[in-house]
Amino acid sequence: MWLSDFTLILADRIVKGGSVRIEHGLIAEVREEIVPRGINGRGMQLFPGFIDMHGDMIELELEPRPNVDFPMAVAVGHLDARLAASGVTTAYAGVSFSRSAKEGDRRSFEHTSGIIRALKDTVQGLRVDHRIHARFDMTYTDAIAALEGLLKAGAVDLVSVMEHTPGKGQYRDLEKLIAYRMRSTGAAEAEVRAGIEAQIAAAMAPELLLKNLQDVSRLCKAHGVAMASHDDDTVQKANLMADIGAVIAEFPVTMEAAAVANDRGLMIAMGAPNAMRGQSYSGNLSAREAHAAGLLHILAADYHPAAILPAIRALAATDPNGLVGATRLATANPAKALGLTDRGEIAAGKRADLIVVNDKDRVIETYCAGQSVYANGTLSSGVSQKGGDTVESFTKASRDGLAAVT
Repeated sequence: MWLSDFTLILADRIVKGGSVRIEHGLIAEVREEIVPRGINGRGMQLFPGFIDMHGDMIELELEPRPNVDFPMAVAVGHLDARLAASGVTTAYAGVSFSRSAKEGDRRSFEHTSGIIRALKDTVQGLRVDHRIHARFDMTYTDAIAALEGLLKAGAVDLVSVMEHTPGKGQYRDLEKLIAYRMRSTGAAEAEVRAGIEAQIAAAMAPELLLKNLQDVSRLCKAHGVAMASHDDDTVQKANLMADIGAVIAEFPVTMEAAAVANDRGLMIAMGAPNAMRGQSYSGNLSAREAHAAGLLHILAADYHPAAILPAIRALAATDPNGLVGATRLATANPAKALGLTDRGEIAAGKRADLIVVNDKDRVIETYCAGQSVYANGTLSSGVSQKGGDTVESFTKASRDGLAAVT
């Protein structure tokens, strides 16, 4: 199947009036010319499919309100549709192990392990390529054995390590944390302060934290799974995470930590909502400031996949390579960081993960491995849809019939 007369967003340049041939789920050929057949894009932009290495949406899909549990099939199906409509073709669902969670609650040992195994059983046959990003609280020693079992079973594709002790990382500003918890819980200031002080008093000893980090790093290396750090806030923390074997620095909260991570060879990921809005919702490092300093390599959906495309547009205005450079933040760069050598750009031999964007900057069609997995009806598709009846012969017959009438 040919996609003809598109503006191709390639890895190193933009080609107007280009065409792409899809065969057996792969890009078979890329031409810098219009071919007289196939689906006519009328100059619309064709991007590589977005690769989201960190999306926190699945936990909220499973529990959209406190103590309201949705079935896995319903939650994953809805998230899958959202991702496809946002142009995400490879998605790493973030699920967390948290020491503070009570047994059976969200992010508890049992709950998160169950989510990961159920996700792996559910994602087959969905629209996009779903993978698992296990977020590991480095103070949660008891969960290391569960993580090891999941890695051995091939159920985890990316691991990030974090510590949410007040006064560190994302929560280094205690006054902001107190104000946030008062807003979110409705509790009085004295109660919130007492709770935070108790957390600080119960913080794990540094030597035990280091041992947990070393154990998780060893497991990741043994199973060939990338490890990411999370919310690095100091030069010392960034150096430690580089020493321990992290390859990605997620959401660094200070410019100093981001600079060290970059110098140590880590790829830096920040949230697309942050880049789109121009600021972090928690008052930490701005993705636009990091990008301007050359310290941003990857855009992640974080909590909203539809933010990826507008974030690319926002950063394209200042990127040294314009739209091409900004697009790599959600395509070629995460593919490189995660070892996904078969995708991330529009090139012969790569997976046919593609996004059609119209002049109103809307995703109107998404292809995953050559199949149309989202379409708003604007672009006539000649490739079979997962779960649908539209096929090449039907589309051709429809066109022939229309021609006969007119």
